[in-house]
Formats: sequence, C-alpha cells, structure tokens
Amino acid sequence: MASKSWHLNRRTFLRGTGVSLGLPWLECMSGSSHAASSDTSKAKRLCALYFGFGVSLPKEDSDQAKWRWFPKGEGKNFQFTETLQPLEKHRNNLSILGGLSHPNGRRMGAHDTGDTFLTGAYLNNKMLQNTVSVDQIAAAAATEQTRFSSMVLSTDGGVGEPTRSSTLSYDYKGRPLPALNQPQQIFDRFFGAGDADVLRKQRQLRSAAGMLDRVLEDSKSLRRKLGNHDRDKLDEYLSSVEEIEQGVQRSQQWLEVPRPELSDQDRELLHLEADDEAPKNFIRTMYDLIYLAFRTDSTRVATYQITNMADCSSKAAKFPQLEGFKASLHTLAHDWNKPDGAEALSRWDRFMADQLSYFLDRMSDSKEDSTSLLDNTVVLYGSSNSTTHNNRNYPLVLAGGGELGLHHGQYLRFDEKVPMSNLLLTMLHCVGAEQDAFSDSTNDLTEILKS
Repeated sequence: MASKSWHLNRRTFLRGTGVSLGLPWLECMSGSSHAASSDTSKAKRLCALYFGFGVSLPKEDSDQAKWRWFPKGEGKNFQFTETLQPLEKHRNNLSILGGLSHPNGRRMGAHDTGDTFLTGAYLNNKMLQNTVSVDQIAAAAATEQTRFSSMVLSTDGGVGEPTRSSTLSYDYKGRPLPALNQPQQIFDRFFGAGDADVLRKQRQLRSAAGMLDRVLEDSKSLRRKLGNHDRDKLDEYLSSVEEIEQGVQRSQQWLEVPRPELSDQDRELLHLEADDEAPKNFIRTMYDLIYLAFRTDSTRVATYQITNMADCSSKAAKFPQLEGFKASLHTLAHDWNKPDGAEALSRWDRFMADQLSYFLDRMSDSKEDSTSLLDNTVVLYGSSNSTTHNNRNYPLVLAGGGELGLHHGQYLRFDEKVPMSNLLLTMLHCVGAEQDAFSDSTNDLTEILKS
C-alpha cells in the first residue's frame, strides 16, 4: 500500500483566539515516508504520583490480612487483596514492588521523607538542602522536544515547608519547584495561550465560549484533510478535551465556594453528597490534566503529590472525611493497628487505588500507532512510608512502559540492601535519559526489565 502524500507534523496545533491546542498522535504523523522527521518518533514519558503516611499493613497471617496493601503470594502468581482490587484489570501492565526504600530516608524523621521520594537525599534539622529529583533529570533529557519541560502538580500547591514539602520536584541545585494546584490555572497554562495574565484568561473562559468553540474553525479545516480513522480519533480527542474542560470548571467552582457552617443537628439530618464527591473529582481532574498534557505531547514528565506529610494543615488531610470516613488522613494512618483501624485505612487505600485505575484507564485507552499512551509512559505510584512512622518497605506500583522495556504482571519483594534509587535509575534509562548513576544507586533494577 502506497504511503500517503500528505503528512502532518507532530507539532501541529489547533489555534483560536487566545488558544493553542495540541493534537494527539494521528496516523498521518507517522514516519511512513523518507520525509518523516525525528519529531514523529514515539515519545517516552515519566510520571510520578505520591501519597503520604503509608498504608494499612496488618500481619499476613492475621484475621485482618485481607486489608493489607501488599498482595498475597509473589512473582506472577500473586493475588490482589481487597485494597488494590481496583488494579486487577491492569494486572498485565503493572508491577507491585515491596522492600525498597531510600537508605537516607531510614535515618530521617518519620514524616520527613516526602521531600526525598524522588531524590534519595538526606535531610535533618541542621541540613535541609535537597538534591535534584529524578523527574527533572528526565525533563532535561527531553526539554527541547516539548513546549513544557515538566508538569509539577500537588493538591496543596507551592513548595510547603522543608520536610513537609508540597512538591515532589527539585532542580539541579536541590531547590523545590512550586507545584500548581488550581485546575483552571493548570488548564490555562498548558492548554491556553499562556499564563502572563491568568485572571484575564479566566474572565475570557467565563464570559466567552469554551476552548473548543474557539478552535472549531481550525479543526474543521484540518478534519477535511484527514482520513476516516484519523477523523474518528480527532473527534474522540476533541470530545475528551471538552469533558476535561468541563471537569476543570467544576473542580474550580468547588475550590472557590466556601463551606457552610452546619450545626450538629444539621449534620445528623443531611447527607452532603456534593462534598463527598469533591476529592474524587479533584484527583481525577488532576489525572485528566496529566493525561491531556501527555496526549498532546505538551510535556513528557509530570509529578503529582496527591497528599503530603503535613499533619492537619494540608488541604488533602480532610479528603477521607469528605469521602465519608470518620477521621482525617493523619488519624487514619496512625490508627491502622487499632480495632477496625486496618479496615478503615485500607478502604481509603482502595479509594486511592480506584483513582489510579481511572488514570491507567485513560492512558491505556489512548492509542498511539499500534501501542498506547500507557505503553510509552513509566508511571510510579507510591509513598515513602510503609505504615506511618516507618520509612522502610515503601508501597510502590510501577505501571506502563511496556514499549520502554518494562516487564510486568508480578509482585516483587526486594532485600532492603537494594536502594530505591536503583528503581529511579532504571526509570531514567527507560525514558532515554543517559545516567551512569542516580543518588545512591548501585545498578539497574533488572528484575523489572524484559530479558
């Protein structure tokens, strides 16, 4: 079959008044002819997701064993417990990793390690200088290929305080990179015309038509040039953008609306379903924004700190209560070994796993040539505590990257002598960042690589 004479550059954008919207991968971007340039090659992406305070870990031989975060069994024959059951459908695209931790983290305070999840550095009260995070090394390797070198998100935003950081990302001098946490601001910055005047653009979005309306004429012109399959992909993509745009606006509204003060009598009579949905909507909107940034190749590196190690000052600390749990995240984590505590924390862990599964759904359903967005993205999800106050045996999920050399469908337990930096180094190699070492790494983590 002869190759098509019309070729679309991977960097093509749909443009409208004040809006520049990237496109997903289309067949007409493929390198089927000698004229194809290097920017048509598959992008290699890295995503790191973090939650604080650890997970529920009752003993394996106890009556509460089904509430353990880690699976039963090992290797290919593992079984998900109640906690990670939402990930079962992605079994062949992920690995559960146990036993890994940062040696420096074991020497640090119980709630001090969130800052070093992606750096492996040592911090104490006298020395608060961090080191570069793995995502920023990956970003530097791809900085010339995308509009944005990385996307840094968190629920709380900014940088927080040392040892209670609100960002996962650190530059080459160990300085924290401020995280974005306002969905509308993120949407404007990555998918609008820019963020020189965020307030002006927000007024545009509120008073004028949405993004899709402003690029509609450009999309019609492009659509006429596409084949049937690419037309279907473009239509599906624009529908996805519209859905995400609406979700961003809903999330922004929730953030801007103050909560009413309710009496005890009111609380007994009312079921606040709208509030119950807020954390789920917020987390999924943040995942949607990462997905959209990857799909449009706006960036190839993203971090999202879902919850941090701040005890009660964090916005995310009340997420469990807003989802109907009887305690804050900090209290749930501390009470995991009390009567019914393992189940309570496990149910929160399952809620979090369900949101991760949603993100993996998005990534795996988005096709790139004969593969998927997930196949070309390394996704790390985890915490720097096993149980609260325990800086060992990090609960980790490694997903995606099937086209980048990762081997999945297994639960692996590592000896504590193996530093987590071996995993981070391997992730860098998967996305094409040439590094001899990272932090205190000793080697690649060969067990997760295809032979």
